[in-house]
Amino acid sequence: MRRRLRPAALVIAGALALAGCGGSGSESEDSGSGNGKAELSVGSAYMPQPVSDEMAAGFLTVTNKGGAADELTSVTSDIAGQVTVHETVGSAMQEVKSLKVPAHGELLLKSGGNHLMFEQLKRKPKEGQTVSVELHFAHSGPVEVEMPVKPATYRPKTGH
Repeated sequence: MRRRLRPAALVIAGALALAGCGGSGSESEDSGSGNGKAELSVGSAYMPQPVSDEMAAGFLTVTNKGGAADELTSVTSDIAGQVTVHETVGSAMQEVKSLKVPAHGELLLKSGGNHLMFEQLKRKPKEGQTVSVELHFAHSGPVEVEMPVKPATYRPKTGH
């Protein structure tokens, strides 16, 4: 099952800091067919160079080729005091405890949609550097990702 995301008017990572993220919540959804297990991989990861000294955004795609759903439950990175997961509905975003990764589907974290927020930055990443990130899931083991830092205005031509 693939979930469509509504586009929002978020221009750059700095705008995310001003958008008033807050609250918490979670969506519930069937956890999949129960056949097999999740087979997760991560691609299209990037971080726009932050305009703020305190926070940055991150985007990626988690693909699940397995027969069971999973959930992204937390993210850690040595660059930030904390990394939070946000969902966007319309133009409003809120922190959530987890995001579903459907069986035989994908979780898309993209500009204007669901995304990661790197808060309490320990250093401001610069274009051309990479940021190490570890994704934690409800049922699968952690996945390490090297996230390249792109220009603040970067928009992928394909994907997200």
